[in-house]
Amino acid sequence: MGAEQPETIAAIVAAHRAGTRTPAETVARTYQRIRDHGDPAIFISLRDEKDAIADAERLATADAARLPLYGVPVAVKDNIDALGFPTTAACPAFSYSPARDSTAVARLRAAGAIIIGKTNLDQFATGLVGVRSPYGIPRNPIRDDLVPGGSSSGSAVAVGAGLVPLSLGTDTAGSGRVPAMLNNIVGLKPSLGMISNAGLVPACRTLDCISVFALTVDDAALALSVMAGPDPADPFSRDRPLGALTPLPASLRLGVPRNGQLIFFGDKESEAAYADALKRCTALGATLVEFDLEPFYETARLLYEGPWVAERYLVIKDLLASAPDAIHPVTREITAAGARLTAAETFSALYRLQGLRKIAERTFAGIDALVLPTAPTAYTTAQVLANPIELNSRLGTYTNFVNLLDLCGLAVPAAMRADGIPFGVTLLAPAGRDAMLASIGRAFHADTKLTIGAKGAAQPPLAALATSTGDDIPIAVVGAHLSGMALNGELTALNGRLIEATKTAPDYKLYALKTTPPKPGMLRVAAGKGAAIDLEIWSLSPSAFGRFVSAIPAPMAIGTVRLADGRPVKGFLVEPEALGDAREITAYGGWRAYMAEAATA
Repeated sequence: MGAEQPETIAAIVAAHRAGTRTPAETVARTYQRIRDHGDPAIFISLRDEKDAIADAERLATADAARLPLYGVPVAVKDNIDALGFPTTAACPAFSYSPARDSTAVARLRAAGAIIIGKTNLDQFATGLVGVRSPYGIPRNPIRDDLVPGGSSSGSAVAVGAGLVPLSLGTDTAGSGRVPAMLNNIVGLKPSLGMISNAGLVPACRTLDCISVFALTVDDAALALSVMAGPDPADPFSRDRPLGALTPLPASLRLGVPRNGQLIFFGDKESEAAYADALKRCTALGATLVEFDLEPFYETARLLYEGPWVAERYLVIKDLLASAPDAIHPVTREITAAGARLTAAETFSALYRLQGLRKIAERTFAGIDALVLPTAPTAYTTAQVLANPIELNSRLGTYTNFVNLLDLCGLAVPAAMRADGIPFGVTLLAPAGRDAMLASIGRAFHADTKLTIGAKGAAQPPLAALATSTGDDIPIAVVGAHLSGMALNGELTALNGRLIEATKTAPDYKLYALKTTPPKPGMLRVAAGKGAAIDLEIWSLSPSAFGRFVSAIPAPMAIGTVRLADGRPVKGFLVEPEALGDAREITAYGGWRAYMAEAATA
């Protein structure tokens, strides 16, 4: 593959593991691409190339099989902390030097990623256009007269232009999805709280998501699986492991708006491209089910007409008071309105939102996911600069309601229009269905046979999924083998697949053993005399199961664990004689909760 062609995460990691290219060579190639591309508005700060190469060279002693992002260059939106870079949020007067990585960046580094720079954005992540930054406007690599999309402009352009295969954005109102469409790439907006926001400059703290840009759905899902997991440093984080991708679900039901409810602002090409996308869904076996989009539009209006603007105001109120001219005039106009909202207006909007959430729940009762245009149309930079607020608002038609309704989303390319403008669709579902959206989106994107990004590279063939052979053995893990924890790599190294997160029957007690690394011991007691303990079910091939079990040290043992729904499954238990000096921690309900408290003690 030539240096000018974008490369997927999967291709880069495969080359590194095979020894056909080193991580240092990949990093050097990345910097050459950045120089060749010649757009200084993409990165606000770029790491010194020699430092990045030295970082990559240090991976030579690592176990490549245990690093899912082994040597992968990554760009990070400059409202997310990364040690060694200032965090500006695209406002020089706001800039600070973080003392540590954000949790998301720390998890990427732990998985073998090399952070190479911080990317441009609409200031304070306020905008969907990518033109509201004192650091310039990144050129859209598909068609340079188009806006790059925002607020994650630099991150999306860096992936679309083939400079890096992975970047982090953020998404409050569509900032991880609209730029994905405009750059012909994948934009994954996870369930709220799935990726920790510790180390993120907030836009709307109750709604913000760190998001993922990649060239393929598989790459985006891999990055999400690395970063997902609860974090005691973020009170909004949730325990939401990604789970396994599957073949396209059978009997798939996709929601489409009732006739006449869609808005394209007169853009007939986008309208036709959406109709073609629905035909593609039907050809793939999906049943289209009409739903009422109006409550979703009403929710979207709450985001900027309601009290959530006050969250944006809270972030920059001191700067507004001390140095208002340091803030982009459009950003200033939008956020200053947040100071005028009353508590009564806030509660009134919260009550209405709760009603709208119930309507959305009923909508999804008979639908697996919605399929909507990612944006109704596209605009040139000149058009947006002439009419900045209205055109920005139009781009959020199908994105502004998503986080208010606690949905997850996946934006995938759908077509390249005859006028050279990319068009995409977004799949939406209730929080927790991220793996299902990825399973649908990867099949849809592959079926389009579109090239990836802006350079005309062909999509790689869809990788075979690690689906069950029918002989795979499920195993329940309760402690250090949980996803994201100290020993989870022992499962992933054996190609273990996370099946589900669930609980035991209320017949178990949990103990903290005095071991290194810390481990729990779970003991079965008389029925009803214990508690339901959180656990995960992983699946291993018979040979992997044998290798895994044979390596388990005393006092741990594998026995039969009864789940809350009555199912028996093989899983970790402890030998009772090992509990003499152990601390009972049953009241925590699980090892994660105990470890989270221990980390803050």
